[in-house]
Amino acid sequence: MENAAESLHDCGNNSDLEEDRSSEEDFGTSKLGTKEYWEDAYQRELETFKDIGDVGEIWFGEESMSRVLRWMDRAKIPESASVLDIGTGNGAFLVELAKHGYRNLTGIDYSPASVELAKNVLEAEDLPNVTVKEIDFLNCQGELKGFDVCIDKGTFDAISLNPVNTKEGKQLYVQSLKDALKDRGYFAITSCNWTKEQLLERFSEGFEFVQELPTPSFNFGGKKGNSVTALIFMRKH
Repeated sequence: MENAAESLHDCGNNSDLEEDRSSEEDFGTSKLGTKEYWEDAYQRELETFKDIGDVGEIWFGEESMSRVLRWMDRAKIPESASVLDIGTGNGAFLVELAKHGYRNLTGIDYSPASVELAKNVLEAEDLPNVTVKEIDFLNCQGELKGFDVCIDKGTFDAISLNPVNTKEGKQLYVQSLKDALKDRGYFAITSCNWTKEQLLERFSEGFEFVQELPTPSFNFGGKKGNSVTALIFMRKH
């Protein structure tokens, strides 16, 4: 990324109030939804990592990872569970999952530079057994199957911002997610574009809502809202 702060500032409706974010089409497309943007961004991060060892920014910050890890602890997700990190970026979440004891980890990204960066970061952390693949989640042709947990931290947001075939992309995402998860497998999504109600509607078919994870809230003009939404779903065949 150019940096995560800039990306978050340009992330759809992340500063809007909850009740003002009710429409499925209430924000426009953006360069953040294009593969070219992310390839350029991760190429720069890769060069920086090779130069000075900086892994780059963490999408939504470190708390976004800790939030999901705390839920995994409470849900008693076993360390042997197969976990898919959708849109792994620099692989930072894979590192944290591995340090937390999870040992069946896979990260995917459609950006070749992202995949190379993540592999470099994992190698530097001495985590050679984590799998990272160059895969477009929307066109994975059934390659991803049998996962106990799928995690998305901003990828569905980016897909929703794609100027090309936006509606189709969101539909393909849901279908790919259905294919990737086992029955009763979990899906953890963190979004700065979509409200709880919108995500519940989007993932209403084939998924059961489990819980909402607490995220920072704000008050403005007597109204309360959240800049980030984090939800847990269960796959139901």
